[in-house]
Amino acid sequence: MPKLTDTQAIILSRAATRPDNLAMPLPDGLHGAAAKVSVAKMIKCGWLEEVDANLRKGEPLWRETGDGHGMTLVATGAGLEAIGIEPVVATTLTKLRKAKLERDKGPQAALAATPAPTMSKPVAIRSGTKQAQIIKLLQRPEGASIAEIVEVTGWKAHSVRGLISGGLKKKLGLPVTSEKVQNRGTVYRIA
Repeated sequence: MPKLTDTQAIILSRAATRPDNLAMPLPDGLHGAAAKVSVAKMIKCGWLEEVDANLRKGEPLWRETGDGHGMTLVATGAGLEAIGIEPVVATTLTKLRKAKLERDKGPQAALAATPAPTMSKPVAIRSGTKQAQIIKLLQRPEGASIAEIVEVTGWKAHSVRGLISGGLKKKLGLPVTSEKVQNRGTVYRIA
């Protein structure tokens, strides 16, 4: 695990609990030159990334570009891994954010009457937990059936279904899909 300063650890920990892993706003008392130095070091290490701010959702700005766009900061998979959060979840959340931004930039974005729904707060997942194991199983190309997950985790089938529906879909906002597969039953996947 990389050596983090207290400030860096606070920024990444807060980002892990925010929708879309937003690192903004920065902690109280961190502003001006100190903020620029801390953020520059974190970007250089690959722990933070500057992305276009979604002003319709009211995302806080890190800086403004000369062409009228705003930039915000998000924690990367490497940044979340640096504080012990499962990189599989971090990568999935980063991909979801990029897909949303691409969707919002399309020609229909200007005509949309309602704002896009926000993701619920992501839950910090430690490496080696059963939830992390299940996410890895669901991210395989072949996905995983309830029976396969029960075999790996030792949980009851209703507990697995509850985690998929409540923990992964609702709390983490992961796009879990299901389909009936002959000789396997219902197979779940994270797209």
